[in-house]
Amino acid sequence: MTLPCITAARRFDAAAHLPFWIGAEQVGWIRASDVPLLTRWPDVFDIDSNSGHALVVLAAAFDTVDLRSAALGSVIGALAAEGRIPGWRDETYAIRNAFDAPPLAYIERAASRFFGTMTYAVHLNGVVEYADGAQKGAPQLWIARRSDTKATDPGMLDNVVAGGIGWGFGIEATIIKECWEEAGIPEEIAARAVAGRTAHVLQSLPEGTQAEQIFIYDLALPADFAPRNQDGEVGEHRLARIDEVARWIEEGAMTVDASLATLDCLLRRRWLDEEACAGIEALFAPPALA
Repeated sequence: MTLPCITAARRFDAAAHLPFWIGAEQVGWIRASDVPLLTRWPDVFDIDSNSGHALVVLAAAFDTVDLRSAALGSVIGALAAEGRIPGWRDETYAIRNAFDAPPLAYIERAASRFFGTMTYAVHLNGVVEYADGAQKGAPQLWIARRSDTKATDPGMLDNVVAGGIGWGFGIEATIIKECWEEAGIPEEIAARAVAGRTAHVLQSLPEGTQAEQIFIYDLALPADFAPRNQDGEVGEHRLARIDEVARWIEEGAMTVDASLATLDCLLRRRWLDEEACAGIEALFAPPALA
C-alpha cells in the first residue's frame, strides 16, 4: 500500500498549468484557470497560449531584481486584495531555483503558491531516546498540532518544529529561530540538530502549487524537556510512540510535509520497515517534469 502522503507529494498535472518564466529560466507553474487573471497586466506578463507551447513570461523590460520585484509586487497586492492570494504573511521569499542561487525577484510568501515558485523549508523531528532500554523507554517523537487559525493545514499534526525559510535566513538560522518560536527550544539545544535528507514536494493545492524542498533534521531532546509554543502557531504538543506516529501518517492526520520528514527519520533509524513506505525514495530526488 502506498501511503497517502507519498501520493499527495507528487499529485501534480503539468498539463493543467502554464510554465512561468523569468528570462531564460522556468521558475514556476501557474494554473491554467488562473492565467486569465494576469491578462489585466499586459505590460507585466507576456502570455503565449499557443497549443503545446503555452507559457507565461515576465516581460523582458523588467531586467533587474528590483524592477521584477516591484512589478510582481503590484500584481500580487491587487490579487490579494481580491482574495485570489489568501493567507498574507508579510514575509519575503526569493524566487530562485536553487537554495544557493542568486534571487531573480522577491515576492510575498503567500504568492509563492499562486505562481508555483520554488520554496524552501526546514522540518525538525524532536526525538526522545531513553538510556534504560526498557519498553517504557522506547524512542518517542514530539509531535505538534497546528493552530486552528493557521492559513495552511489548520489543526493537522506536524513536526515539533517546521517553518519556511524566508529571504535573508540560512538553514541553521531558521532552525534556531523556529525552534524557539514554535517549541521554546533554546539555541544551545537547537544547534545540535543533525541533518537528514531533503524531500521534494510538487503538489496541487487549493491556493496553487507547492513546489518545495524540505530540509529534514533530527534533534535529540532531553527526556525532561517539554516543548512550549511561543508564537501562537501551535495548538499543542504530544509525546508519541513510534506506532502512534506511524498510524497518524497512515490515516493522513499529519501534513504531507511532516509525514515525509517523519518517515525519513523513522527509516534512517530503522524504526520502520522500508516495505511500509513504498515509493518514498523517489521523493528525495527532484521531480522530473519533461
